[in-house]
Amino acid sequence: MVSKRIGRAAGGKRKFLAIIDATTECVRAATYAAYRAKASGGGAVFLFVIEPGDFGHWIGVEKIMRAEAEEAANARLAKVADDIRERIGIEPELVVREGKVSEEIHALIEADREIAILVLAAGDAKEGPGPLVSAVAGRGPSFPIPVTVVPASLTDEEIEALS
Repeated sequence: MVSKRIGRAAGGKRKFLAIIDATTECVRAATYAAYRAKASGGGAVFLFVIEPGDFGHWIGVEKIMRAEAEEAANARLAKVADDIRERIGIEPELVVREGKVSEEIHALIEADREIAILVLAAGDAKEGPGPLVSAVAGRGPSFPIPVTVVPASLTDEEIEALS
């Protein structure tokens, strides 16, 4: 069960949660979340989820691979956040979690009751819009807050106009 959201009327700050990964289109989600946050006086939260690997019995290798994955996640988040700061002028919250993506999204939404909207980017590849967008559109786990799907083809100007 998801805790009740803390809205602006209760002193909360509406936050837009964008999922960051290695794809190019995730920047579209971050851009939309940042513009919406700026326009509404809210905040942007960028989440990078490190999916667990199967490292077998090699504990030392697992620790090294985990550290490398966390370093890569933090670097990716920093790069996206720097771009957003420069272009849009807001300071996003950066979160790194390890686990299954949909479970970690749910856990963060549960932990931060000001998160009000999940922003995903749809890929424009021939394989489809991406696993998260497909899950939202199909029979995957539903999210307890509204979901906005941003097409990868939108320009910054178009995203700003929509926000």
